[in-house]
Amino acid sequence: MNFDYTEEQQQLADSVRRYLANAYDFDKRKAIVRSDTGISDAVWATFAELGLTALALPEADGGFGGGAVDLMAPLEACGEALVVEPLIETVGLGARMVARAGSTAQREALLRGVADGSVRLAFAGLEPGRRYALDPQTTQARAADGGWVLDGDKTVVIGAPSASRLIVSARTAAGASLFVVDPQAAGVRLSACRTVDGQRAADVSLAGVRLPADALLGADGAALPVIEEAVDFATALLCADAVGAMKHAIDATLEYTKNRKQFGVAISSFQVLQHRMVEMYISCEQARSMAILAAARVDGSTDAAERQRAVSMAKVKIADVARLISQESVQLHGGMGMTEEMKVSHTFRRLTMIAQRFGDADHHLERYAALS
Repeated sequence: MNFDYTEEQQQLADSVRRYLANAYDFDKRKAIVRSDTGISDAVWATFAELGLTALALPEADGGFGGGAVDLMAPLEACGEALVVEPLIETVGLGARMVARAGSTAQREALLRGVADGSVRLAFAGLEPGRRYALDPQTTQARAADGGWVLDGDKTVVIGAPSASRLIVSARTAAGASLFVVDPQAAGVRLSACRTVDGQRAADVSLAGVRLPADALLGADGAALPVIEEAVDFATALLCADAVGAMKHAIDATLEYTKNRKQFGVAISSFQVLQHRMVEMYISCEQARSMAILAAARVDGSTDAAERQRAVSMAKVKIADVARLISQESVQLHGGMGMTEEMKVSHTFRRLTMIAQRFGDADHHLERYAALS
């Protein structure tokens, strides 16, 4: 397998990295995180201008027909900058489900808006007390008056506070189904919060939410394979984001050890610290290789089990390496590594969050074992 990016992929990543270096430095990021919305509309508009929101969409829907491999390099750049805008939530989850299951009218109404940056999506899939379970049980949808009525609760819906539409999973008489829901609709209540790594999320309560018949996304009761495929796609993108965050942690730690002196010499000259830095670097390269494999499988494999095995292997490796690099980078910075003023402490939080999202190492080890 060729682990190098194509010239076009690298050029796009370089453009994203240059933009973020100017418009998304650490101080500007902190201001965005502290803002009322927790995201920057200007940054989102630039992402759309650069083609990031359209890159993985089908050409028929205003996109470029790319995949996870094409998004890997830009997302590594986003991971280095600790971007909090809901790119994975919109492109990797919501838009992916609409592209796979939506009608012509739904795709026209949503995907072209995603491509031009005017529409943001969030997937409301997790339910309280059902950690990592994708098959909806407690959120119910029933047919009524030619449409649907939704009741239930969803938890930690990242990107929900800024979403134009929610993609909600619910159980009907036929099984797992997906619905397009306006977050401003009667009966929808969002309890917004900030995640440990600075992203905005919300618990979503659905109480007698009435929807028209065309709010159903795809066939009634046939949503679970669509959900699983989209979550695997988003997990591959999250692995790329993690690699970028790891790279920043390593670079920042290396720079610090070169400048921090003890006994009159830079601590980077201490052999024991050199060994730890080398371990961090090698582990990051291994994680990057697994992330590329996962992206290649979600793009190219028609076998769901093969795709799921590759994604689970990558997520286990990413979770383990995220823990190693985040902890080592903070320890090598000393006590100041945990302060708000140091970007490495925020990287620690991002990597801690990534290790848990879409399933932790134990969850994916169990899934891999079940598929083998």
